[in-house]
Amino acid sequence: MLWLKSFHLFFMVAWFAGLFYLPRIFVNHAMIEDRATSEQFKLMERKLYKFITPWMILNIAFGIWMLVDYAWAAYSSMGWLHLKLVLIAGLVGYHFWCGQIVKQFAEDNNSRSHTWYRWFNEIPVIFLLAIVLLAGLKPF
Repeated sequence: MLWLKSFHLFFMVAWFAGLFYLPRIFVNHAMIEDRATSEQFKLMERKLYKFITPWMILNIAFGIWMLVDYAWAAYSSMGWLHLKLVLIAGLVGYHFWCGQIVKQFAEDNNSRSHTWYRWFNEIPVIFLLAIVLLAGLKPF
């Protein structure tokens, strides 16, 4: 069980590192106007998104493995875990939303300001705090 949990945590940290950095790139990309810098940001965004997607998949896979092997019998009485899974589904949605933004920038079709991306950048922080509190405290 500890091996599964360790790998789950490792892939979570790797995934979150990318989810924290990718929107910061969006902030900077939305502020520039010259073509060469824009092309560099497009390359960075695409590569980072492709790099973190396997971490998301592995994080979820190890989480499901732990759920099936160790928590399935008690799942119905673990309200905190239900809420955690809802938050993870939201985080996966955020990940794919980032992918859509990468595509919009790649097509020179961004319509949002750097200020919007600054707020967008805070979303994974809220998810992380809530998920860690639920997993650590198991409040209900």
